[in-house]
Parts: sequence; structure tokens; C-alpha cells
Amino acid sequence: MTLTIENFLLLGSILLFISIVASKTSFKFGVPALLLFLAIGMLAGSEGIGGIHFDDPKISQFLGIVALTFILFSGGMTTKLDSIRPVLKDGISLATLGVLLTALLVGLFTHFLLGVSLAEGMLLGAIVSSTDAAAVFSVLRTRNIGLKGNLRPLLEFESGSNDPMAYFLTISFIQLVNEPDTSVWVLVPSFLKGMILGAACGFGMGKLMVVTLNRIKLDVEGLYPVLIYALMFFTFSSTDFIGGNGFLAIYTSAIILGNSNFIHKKSLIKFFDGQAWLMQIVMFLTLGLLVFPSRMVPLADEGVLISFFLILVARPVAVFISLLRARDLNYRKKLFISWVGLRGAAPIVFATYPLLAGVAYAETIFNLVFFISVSSVVVQGATLPLMARWLHVSVPTKLKRRFPLDVELGDNSKSELVELDIPEDSSLIGKRIVQIQLPPSALIVLIHRGDTYMTPSGETDLRAFDHLLVLTDSKAASRQVLESFGLHD
Repeated sequence: MTLTIENFLLLGSILLFISIVASKTSFKFGVPALLLFLAIGMLAGSEGIGGIHFDDPKISQFLGIVALTFILFSGGMTTKLDSIRPVLKDGISLATLGVLLTALLVGLFTHFLLGVSLAEGMLLGAIVSSTDAAAVFSVLRTRNIGLKGNLRPLLEFESGSNDPMAYFLTISFIQLVNEPDTSVWVLVPSFLKGMILGAACGFGMGKLMVVTLNRIKLDVEGLYPVLIYALMFFTFSSTDFIGGNGFLAIYTSAIILGNSNFIHKKSLIKFFDGQAWLMQIVMFLTLGLLVFPSRMVPLADEGVLISFFLILVARPVAVFISLLRARDLNYRKKLFISWVGLRGAAPIVFATYPLLAGVAYAETIFNLVFFISVSSVVVQGATLPLMARWLHVSVPTKLKRRFPLDVELGDNSKSELVELDIPEDSSLIGKRIVQIQLPPSALIVLIHRGDTYMTPSGETDLRAFDHLLVLTDSKAASRQVLESFGLHD
């Protein structure tokens, strides 16, 4: 079947519906939902029962970049600085040195196994060198795996921050393959420029997003997500335009935004979480349509060998070397971090770059990368809970932490309600709630003003004699709330 304007929406809606229904039941059988999205796309493809002919790497790359932008942005918005500060050094080491070591080891192994040039082997290694944010976020969050210590924030931070390094290595080795006379040292300034500009632009745009959201007063509340769309895509494209790393800029800006107070924060975070899931489904369906299983069968043996070398050798070696100075991580935790090296759609998206760059070995690389990614999701994704229990890094279900704003306040909740009044001489009178420096975990749930009760938003102005009801997650946060209003307990 050839895609036309007339049947695109029909087929797209059917595939989305099937994917969502499949994800509801997938984990009952221990199968990651993302793998099912991919399988549905393959079944609907030209060699499947759907017969949809799709063979356009350019469109796949475009959709993949858009999807990765949403996924990284959503992941960054839900990343708490307080949780990643203790693991920041380890996370950066995994996201840079760990990615580089993985690429070099897989590249050398591919060079000797397949007899390809060293540059071509390194290109394959670079493409599969990073863990996939979509796969890691999906498995850790939907499987509700409780982990000891700082393992979870470390793994999520690594998966969200290592794509920039893999992207740089992929582009660099494509250049080395197409221009063999290029010196490796020429790439060092490019790397430094990309990372520095990416981080700087991401930080600046994150601050600009906060100011823009809080100062602009839109008459239609539904336009706030559209405003973030514009700022998000501008961040990526403008950073890329000046030679910076757009993926790093997106993730950094989202972390800055997510850890600041801004209007409609809770609803916008939930909205972008839904958008990220939509993008994951679309990305895996599209990549499934792009794959021709018949072209992968002849490469099955090589794919299995490279995949198992990556899972059992390259990733563990890279993790243990990158975390040599992480004294708070014992060997069991490092082994588990090694096992959470899921490869998903990001490497497949990066594999479209050699196809569009005219690399002679590109089609073989794409098919191998697809095989490696699927193997990783099947083997590692499906066995994460088992490995967590076997390595004794998981916590009992009754001890799993739940974020206070993610659940309803129950009888056994440790959250606290603070009641306070705004004095008539308060300096906060006339200010909007978003302008008050409340703790991140505090939420004003109700305002009693005169004879009326109202549910406030970030734009609500405070008035004299307002009686506020504030929800916090601890006594320390309650004290911070009182201090924010110039009161003392």
C-alpha cells in the first residue's frame, strides 16, 4: 500500500490505537512497550501484512529528530536538580568518557569481525554508543522499578545527556569515512565548540523560557504549550545553526525550566509527558515501517555477535572505567548500570545519517544497528527487574518512593498542610504566585478570599487578608513556605 493524503490519517490513527492498547498489556508478559511499537510498524510495513511501502530515510530522520527533541525536553523537565547533584560527576563521566569508550571498543570489534575499515567500524560503534533516553525512561518508569541509593537519577541523567556525545561521534566518523585524509585532531575543536555552545545556549534559553512564560499574559491558556513548542524548537535549531550541540541545549534548557517556578507548571509537565509518549510511538512506528526484515536476515550472525559484545563486554568495561572514582557505587551497582545500557530508537535515528551522507557501507550499518537495538531492548529491557533483584539493588515495593505531587494525599501521607494569612502590610500584596520563591515541593491548593474560595494559578495576585492553604511534603518545606511569606513558625 502506498501512503496518500487520503489514507494517512486513517492508517496513522489505527496504528496509534493498536500501539496504545498493546502497551497496556505488554508488561504483563515482560515485553517492553517500545518493542511492540516497533513490531507493529514492521508488521504494517512493505514486507508485513499491512503492505505500507515506506523507504525514505530523510523523512525518518526528520521525525526522529523531532521525537528525540520532545523526549529529551520532557525528560529534562522532570529531572530534579536536587536528585542529580550527588551523581552529576558520575553522570557526566558516563555520558562522555563512557560513550567514547563504548564506541571505540565496538568499533575495533566490528573492524576485526567484518573486515571493514577502522573508520567504518568506529562509525558503527559511535552510532550505538549511547543509551536511549526513550527506552530507559520507558522501562524504569512504567515498570516501576525501585532502586537503592542514587541509581535511578544517575541512569536517567546518563540516558538524557549522552545523546549529544554519540551525535558528535557519529557526525565526526562520517566525515572521517568520506574524507580519509582528515586528521582526528581537527575534530577536537569542533567537539569543544559544540558542547560549550550547547550547554551555554541551553542554560540561556532555559532562563529565557522561565521569564517569557511568567511575564507574558496569554488570554488563552491553551497557547502556553504552543509557546513552549516555539521556544523548544528555536533552542534546538538556533544552537545547531551556530555550531552548537542542539540535543545538549534542549536537555539543559528543560532542566533549567523544570527546576524553576513558572505558570501552569504542573499541567505543562503532564502535557509534555504525553507528547513524549506520542513521539516515542510515532518514532518507533516510523522506524518499523522503514525496516525491511529480509535485508536483516543475512546479517543475523554478525548482528548477534556485535550485540552480545556490546552488552557483555563494551558497556561493562566502559562503565567500570568511567566510574573508577565513584566510591559510593559498589560492583553490584556498577554491573546493574552496565545492564541498563539499553539501545533503542536514538541509535536507529543516528544510523540514518550515513544513509543520507552517501557512505558506501551505510545500508549494512543501518541494518546492523537496527538488529543491535532490538536485541538490546529484548534482552536487557525485559530482564531489568530480574537483574535488579539478583544484584540486590532493588528495594521492596512497600519502600518505593513516590513523589508527593504525583499522588493524592492519603491517610498515611507524610505531606503537611500549612495555613497562613497575608497581612495588610505584606510586601507580597499585588504579586503573582509565580513570583514567590516557594520550595519546589510546595503547592498553594486553595485561597479563601472574603466569602469565596478559589483554586489559584501561577497568575493569581495576592491580596491583603487572603487565607492560604499550602501543601508541602515535609516539615522543612513547611518552614521554607513560612519564610517565603515573611512569617515564622
